[in-house]
Amino acid sequence: MKLYVSFAARIRAMIDEGVLKPADKIFSVRQASQKYGLSISTVLRAYLLLEQEGVISSHPQSGYYVTPRKRLQQRHASPLAKDLNLSEVDASKLVLTTLKSIREFGTVPLGSPFPDPQLFPLKKIHQYEKALTDDEGEWGVLSDLPPGNEMLRQQIARRYLASGIDVSPDDIVITHGATEAITLCLQAVAKAGDTIALESPGYYALAHTVERLGMKIAEIRTDPESGIDLDALRAAAADMRIAAVILTANFQNPLGFVMPEAKKQALVEFLAEQDIPLIEDDVYSELYFSNEPPLPAKAYDRSGMVLHCSSFSKSLAPGYRVGWTSAGRYRQEVERLMFLNSLSLTSAPQIAIAKFMQRDSFEQHLKQLRHTLRSNYVLIRNVIEQSFPVGTELSVPKGGYVVWVKLPPAIDALKLYRTAIDNGITVAPGSIFSRKKDLTHYIRLNFSHLWTLAIEQAVRDVGALACEMLASVKSSQDDDTSL
Repeated sequence: MKLYVSFAARIRAMIDEGVLKPADKIFSVRQASQKYGLSISTVLRAYLLLEQEGVISSHPQSGYYVTPRKRLQQRHASPLAKDLNLSEVDASKLVLTTLKSIREFGTVPLGSPFPDPQLFPLKKIHQYEKALTDDEGEWGVLSDLPPGNEMLRQQIARRYLASGIDVSPDDIVITHGATEAITLCLQAVAKAGDTIALESPGYYALAHTVERLGMKIAEIRTDPESGIDLDALRAAAADMRIAAVILTANFQNPLGFVMPEAKKQALVEFLAEQDIPLIEDDVYSELYFSNEPPLPAKAYDRSGMVLHCSSFSKSLAPGYRVGWTSAGRYRQEVERLMFLNSLSLTSAPQIAIAKFMQRDSFEQHLKQLRHTLRSNYVLIRNVIEQSFPVGTELSVPKGGYVVWVKLPPAIDALKLYRTAIDNGITVAPGSIFSRKKDLTHYIRLNFSHLWTLAIEQAVRDVGALACEMLASVKSSQDDDTSL
């Protein structure tokens, strides 16, 4: 047996036996060469073989990692998936099952709602945060109180100003992520029993937030290219009392569109006329694929009725849970609610992020991030077009990191979800993005993760599973016809 083949088998055995676990970083080429007395070329050939088999994957400037999907395939199916009742969709349970399967069984995270952490300068931000323990002058109990760290609010205000939007640091309230910002804004403008208008399809977490507060949901149909249907929104406002509207105007999850500027302006003006607050979820604002960023709906606000919410979780620091809102005429009430709900925020993460924005090349990081996401979209689009059934249609996201896939109507996306997870891959079925029953043949795929042979193969495998399902349905229909 050739030496590199023997060494590849040794690494494979370490993975099979659990010595190396899914997503673990393995020896560098130089470390393996020294540890096992092999030439660098032998190690490289072994790693190339393992990578071609999908056992490991290479991450540029990082090293080689155990491919998560391989381990799960040996288990054949995630025990978590067996508990799912596909006849009744519980979005929160399905999402939790997806995230647990990624964490505990190393499934390929095509169904994850989160971006790949490897895309972000977390080590640098952590260094700033760690250094704060030796610099007591910069933070303390009082600096933890709402509206949040002044230096960070200044940096955020400068980002607004760069877009031509005049927002003072005093207008900004720092929160524990965008979800808390949206929750506080909802509490400031509405009460239990009120009706909140949401996009359909739209991000499921927004619906969960509304329901947790005891409010009702009015779903408004949303176009995959231009956003919420204004005529449908007007009709709903004429038919019932809408306390607030929540939507994403730019790079909406799951559709990825940018609402045309004239439509944003018309939306803001209509809601102002009706005295209906707009809570704008703008967490993807920095992830644009074009040369210039689109404006948020907030840019057209002349009456203080737009409560703009965002965070750093998609652009700089996932996991740090640092968000904010510029809540217009509701700012004081949001700040009061922030104080009542959370009392204070930890200063260290806020200061660390502010220092990175102030001292390091935030723009250079964002430029590289956008380039990676734009390239990944092209790659996943090409694989989908090659591998998925005839009749499959794709959204054309203008930014963000998800693509909305419309499968032939005969394919049940929930069954595809279950089959995919049994094969070590997660997808997000369309039914969790709406309470309507017309999204049963849609899925959302995440393309933020570093593109490797394993990720590419996982996308091809989902396409193959969809083709098999379609062929099975057609065969069953042919059998029925023959009878």
